[in-house]
Amino acid sequence: MFSNQKWKCTWSQIATLASVIVLVSLVHIFLGPVVPSFDSVSVRQAQSLCGPVNESITQVTKNSSEPAVDFDRRFPADLHGAVVYRNASWKSEIGQWLSSCDAVAKEVDIIEPIGGRKCLNECSGQGVCNHEFGICRCFHGFTGEDCSQKQQLECNYEKTPEMPYGRWVVSICSRHCDTTRAMCFCGEGTKYPNRPAPESCGFQINSPVNPGEPKMTDWSKPDLDILTTNSSKQGWCNVDPEDAYAMKVKIKEECDCKYDCLWGRFCEVPVQCTCVNQCSGHGKCRGGFCQCDKGWFGTDCSIPSTLSSFGEWPQWLRPAHLEVPSDKDVPGNLINLSAVVKKKRPLIYVYDLPPDFNSLLIEGRHFKLECVNRIYDDRNATVWTDYLYGSQMAFYESILATGHRTLNGEEADFFFVPVLDSCIINRADDSPHLSMQNHTGLRSSLTLEFYKRAYEHIVEKYPYWNRSSGRDHIWFFSWDEGACYAPKEIWNSMMLVHWGNTNSKHKNSTTAYWGDNWDEISQERRGDHPCFDPSKDLVVPAWKVPDPLSMRANYWDRPREKRKTLFYFNGNLGPAYEKGRPEDSYSMGIRQKLAEEFGSSPNKEGKLGKQHADDVIVTPSRSDNYHNDIASSIFCGVFPGDGWSGRMEDSILQGCVPVIIQDGIYLPYENMLNYESFAVRVSEDDIPNLINTLRGFNETEIEFRLANVKKLWQRFLFRDSVLLEAERQKASFGHEDDWAVQFSKLKHDDVFATFIQTLHYKLHNDPWRREQVVNRTKDYGLPQECLQNTS
Repeated sequence: MFSNQKWKCTWSQIATLASVIVLVSLVHIFLGPVVPSFDSVSVRQAQSLCGPVNESITQVTKNSSEPAVDFDRRFPADLHGAVVYRNASWKSEIGQWLSSCDAVAKEVDIIEPIGGRKCLNECSGQGVCNHEFGICRCFHGFTGEDCSQKQQLECNYEKTPEMPYGRWVVSICSRHCDTTRAMCFCGEGTKYPNRPAPESCGFQINSPVNPGEPKMTDWSKPDLDILTTNSSKQGWCNVDPEDAYAMKVKIKEECDCKYDCLWGRFCEVPVQCTCVNQCSGHGKCRGGFCQCDKGWFGTDCSIPSTLSSFGEWPQWLRPAHLEVPSDKDVPGNLINLSAVVKKKRPLIYVYDLPPDFNSLLIEGRHFKLECVNRIYDDRNATVWTDYLYGSQMAFYESILATGHRTLNGEEADFFFVPVLDSCIINRADDSPHLSMQNHTGLRSSLTLEFYKRAYEHIVEKYPYWNRSSGRDHIWFFSWDEGACYAPKEIWNSMMLVHWGNTNSKHKNSTTAYWGDNWDEISQERRGDHPCFDPSKDLVVPAWKVPDPLSMRANYWDRPREKRKTLFYFNGNLGPAYEKGRPEDSYSMGIRQKLAEEFGSSPNKEGKLGKQHADDVIVTPSRSDNYHNDIASSIFCGVFPGDGWSGRMEDSILQGCVPVIIQDGIYLPYENMLNYESFAVRVSEDDIPNLINTLRGFNETEIEFRLANVKKLWQRFLFRDSVLLEAERQKASFGHEDDWAVQFSKLKHDDVFATFIQTLHYKLHNDPWRREQVVNRTKDYGLPQECLQNTS
């Protein structure tokens, strides 16, 4: 048993503590090589806007006799009802609280537990030990308490006489199936057995019957020509890269290098795989799953155990002093440590879920560009993807590395549940073991099931959910219609989404993709909740590729006199145009109505919009310089696609005033920021009057909105996550790519900083959380007046 005696050491006493630790066989805590630290870029300390700061308090009482402070008089709203805080126009009551309280928040002492529980058989070398609970997290294809059981994950569905390889699935394989990952390779007997040969690569392709029609794959007949050594046939598995690059042989064009960790047309170059935070420098990335070094655990190997080297701990866990129990004889543990760390609230506990909900989804993906926001080239340099759902990866990496993270669930203000829905939906048809057949083809139903299982796990294993019925929990739904398909059990929680549909007008699923439709999900599973509740949820921006060219061009800062186009929209306009989406329901018909009125390109009938004008561009034609076109415009259209689209981000990042047409649907931060200060909303019914409305703004009003867009544009960038990657690259290669140089120049708050400010406000102003603050004995690091104003 532990005794009550503890040793407390300040940084100046670390050497003394090290000597004592040696005596209790803990030399390993302080030894070991020091590796580069990959810590989060912290949110900059806010400057005090309120004068002298009252001391923080340890306990909040309900019956304070002091009067509440009038924040409205201290920070009055402008004519648009906004209060500016850290360069952004917030709704008045929010901006007033942030200016008065968030700006002066102090650090508080938090006890961070460092676990040392052992795992059975050290997970048999096929998993990572969670030292908090002593539970193994097994790699892809392995299971069991000690990860010793090998799974049989087939590439193909059950065969039939007509379909000897089973019905189609992305993993369908006519060659060798790696049953630990359900991935298809050329296999033994070929010159390049580890070369991927999935899907249509391994099957016969039939030429189209009529010109212009696509080729068709015959999933019942394997293509034996991919094994050929005859240079006149289209080969693959035995083709030498040198001969192919020299055009000496033919290759099958349907064969390519789809899987991660490989580069080159023939997958001939092994490269760095993509993992969450690249394992934080404390592990090896194996296809998407971090194989942590001894003494480290977590999805990104960022959590130290008592076996880790103290000098390598991440910045968010660097203690002011340690508390070490004097009795080390604890069954099942090496020892438990407590690190007292100074942190600012709000504090977020991140669940270390089983890897089924994150790491295994990344490791088992069949297309390297899915699920992630970056891959690596033959130099192991970062290649950013244009995968809009990459925001989920960026956000996850930031929250794992932030100074607001805590390992102490008792001190946490919020709890983040890391389920990667964008990866689930993208991978729904990847392989048979994902059990898509149980969901009648609905990816939305499969995704709901994942979230339900995550909920059941945290309710069973942790005490935190039941204390609040999940109100202090946070879930991220990144797909087209956000949290519309969230299971009813988790609806009390805060939802992070890209789609803020309150269902006040658009009450049903808006996607034109049947597989994502949530109307077919029973109320017994989904409940009857809306897709978005502005009183508790938050819309966050989508991922956009870090573009150093646009940043060097300062598109966001282009002045009014260089913006010659009044209104601009470039995108799919529906069935009236060549290659337009055929569904009338696409974009809820909004883009189609816009084109009918203001189309600047001829439709299939050769007609322009009824009110087309020289300074109005509404076109489906792909632009040669899309960002420059936006930066040359005053107003830019923000309309839905199959749910949300990335047009709000495009507009803001190029300094254009967004014009929003989607009734009852919130855009990023719209329930927090004052949109009237930098955007324009037009009702769907008022589309015919759109251009007259925009021409009605005088120059003062236009300049006002353009100026406010310039002030907040960085809040639509995932700068924090990008700079984490820049630090990793600099530590590995000693140089900075252009994107890293440009992003390092940015100094204002980004997506993650805005999220933290939102949480801080909600912690003290949401009715339920306000009651918790009043009733809990905690140090919140705020002046008394800020806590009094929560009453």
